[in-house]
Amino acid sequence: MFDRNKDKTNERTEAPASPAAPAETSNTGASHRSAPAASPSSASGKAAVLGATIKVKGDISGDENLLIEGQVDGSVMLANHELTIGKTGRLNADLTAKTIRIDGEVNGDITGKDKVVVSSTSHIKGNIVTPKMTLEEGARFKGTIDIDPSHANSNTSAASLKSSSTSDKPA
Repeated sequence: MFDRNKDKTNERTEAPASPAAPAETSNTGASHRSAPAASPSSASGKAAVLGATIKVKGDISGDENLLIEGQVDGSVMLANHELTIGKTGRLNADLTAKTIRIDGEVNGDITGKDKVVVSSTSHIKGNIVTPKMTLEEGARFKGTIDIDPSHANSNTSAASLKSSSTSDKPA
């Protein structure tokens, strides 16, 4: 037990010894310390991951946050949770979630109850309905965007936009 405490003392004194060491040890230490800090932010629900080699054909629904790095053909419904499409994510699906962040490829309609964030690495073909929208420079997008809180909060889906015109809205 004395040796264990001695090692911890040495680790503490080693960190400030060199200028490069604090960055490395603080990153390592931060990653260990950030895990508990990250838990409160995800306290609203558990997080699940579909890895890059996972392929799903069908509908996905659930009561937790989801990160998709793989391929999905169907639909994704997470009405009260966050959905993230990673850079390697490829979806031929309609998406509905509280918050949606897209870094990968989506072919389908997107309904964000709170907001949708489209990153510069994304490729989207479909319609987006949400009360708040971020479209980063460099994103590839083909479709319509309806930033109307009444649409996102109602049962109206993005699919209904196909028949509606957006020409009456100012650019």
